[in-house]
Amino acid sequence: MLRRKERPQINVFEGVMLAFLFLMMQVPFARAQPGQVASEFPAKPLRFVVPYPPGGPLDVMARVLAEKVKVSLGQAVVVENKPGAGGNIGADLIAKAQPDGYTLVMGAVATHAINPWLFASIPYDSVKDFVPIALVASVPNVLLINLEFGEKNNIQTVQELVAYARKNPGQLNYGSGGSGSAGHLAGALLSARANINMVHIPYQGAAPAQLALLSGQSNLMFDNLAAAANLIREKKVKALAVTTQARSGLLPELPTMQEAGIQPFDIGTWFGVFTSAGTPKAVIEKLHAAYAAALSESDVKERLKIMGSEAAVMTAAQFTSFVAQERAKYQEVVKLSGAQAN
Repeated sequence: MLRRKERPQINVFEGVMLAFLFLMMQVPFARAQPGQVASEFPAKPLRFVVPYPPGGPLDVMARVLAEKVKVSLGQAVVVENKPGAGGNIGADLIAKAQPDGYTLVMGAVATHAINPWLFASIPYDSVKDFVPIALVASVPNVLLINLEFGEKNNIQTVQELVAYARKNPGQLNYGSGGSGSAGHLAGALLSARANINMVHIPYQGAAPAQLALLSGQSNLMFDNLAAAANLIREKKVKALAVTTQARSGLLPELPTMQEAGIQPFDIGTWFGVFTSAGTPKAVIEKLHAAYAAALSESDVKERLKIMGSEAAVMTAAQFTSFVAQERAKYQEVVKLSGAQAN
């Protein structure tokens, strides 16, 4: 007589677990909605990396904004300086960070538009690895000449400077903060656009380049307005033109290089807030709102003005397009300059 096959015995614990798994299969997994993600963010302090040494314009503004954003977001914003490799080391930290909005960087024209062409290789993709949050400020560069040199050679305008260079090929020199710096690129662009021959003298930073200009070791330099403003006000140097497409509201009497006949010419310094690619859209929108609100406050605008900077108002989408355009523009400029990072 055949006997039915006996079923395996299931103990109480296994029975409970099977029942639990069965129920879990019947209930769809809950997913956090964008609005929910934004409402929960931030739940802990934010890390704000400055890829340059303490004390510079980017560092100062990062700390000013950190205090403002701390109030609006309800969490501390901790500023960390991670300098090195022209800003590449600090920028790379954010490129490799978790895409959750808790790690930010004060990126700049160097880290996101110039360095990709200046260095043989960099450890990040300045477009694919980041999400632009907010453009903080733009700083025009300004063409300065040594006072004694200008007076001796009757140079008061860009046109007169170009005329001198053509009459004295190879006799005009310009200093900069180093090979591949904005000052170097602006000088190389002037040489190319005006078809003149100038000798480039790279220094170890903008401060030594300024001292060389003041002492007459160099004839001219392109400096950012934030660093040159006091020298101009105190009439220690002669300013000839700004390098951006539009005149500066801080020195409206100065023409642009394009108005002076050097076309096309658009070299400026800018900096803004970025986070890691892949960060949820709702978090990006919340971060943009916080930084945009901070930049709209009168004391922040005044601080930027004192520094020779101008607040820049852009949506996150506009900032994204702007960065892409700047990257494409500096590909040509770096090539013209022949600059290479050491």
